[in-house]
Amino acid sequence: MKKLRVAVTGATGKVGSELVKGIIKEPDLKLCGAASLTCVGQDAGLAVGGGEAGVKVVSSLAEVFESASVDVVIDFTRAEAARENIRLALTRKVPVVVGTTGFTAGDLKEFEELAYRGGVGAAIISNFATGAMLMFRFAEMARKYFPKVEIIELHHETKIDSPSGTALRLGRRLEAAGGGPVKIQSLRLPGAVAHHEVVFGGPGQLLTIRHDSLSRESFVPGVLMAARKVGSLRGIVYDLEEIID
Repeated sequence: MKKLRVAVTGATGKVGSELVKGIIKEPDLKLCGAASLTCVGQDAGLAVGGGEAGVKVVSSLAEVFESASVDVVIDFTRAEAARENIRLALTRKVPVVVGTTGFTAGDLKEFEELAYRGGVGAAIISNFATGAMLMFRFAEMARKYFPKVEIIELHHETKIDSPSGTALRLGRRLEAAGGGPVKIQSLRLPGAVAHHEVVFGGPGQLLTIRHDSLSRESFVPGVLMAARKVGSLRGIVYDLEEIID
């Protein structure tokens, strides 16, 4: 069986570490590259507390491309680094799966143009947890009956962008469903991972739809699913259900 060759940027970060461990365990996937600003020169699997991967951490995606053949790039870095990684991958006609947030509308337009020009797929998704995907769907169903709604998002204190990409995407989808603008409240506190609560208010009642990612492992199945399917796409998708469906 031919394995899908996957490179991870941000490989020793909070989510990247879980992805590296997850990829090593999957029989149809092969970790072919790992880029990070830390643990350079170390075996990627051992660096993140997993099994030996046989791939050393390098400092950039460009170095990965110099030494390996890559079928798909997974990026979980920061917006400033991800911009360059996405440009590089799409220019080389390599599909990308991106969990990094904080992009501007101009960034997304540029990525769309690169993807369409190269005839390649990209999944730029704010939240890869399947529970978060269901929260989106349930919230859109509820929006038809509750025009008044607010979103509360809680993340770890080191998260840079605020509101979260998930909250912004959810807000846009709820606004598109009708009923006016959606207010978002953001909290940054130690002990949190990623938590989103949608609160609907109506006469004499409240409806709350909440999703909690208690560890970064919650993102791994969705990311790997996207990695397997993004090669068959052309252009960009922004929601996990577009991959699943």
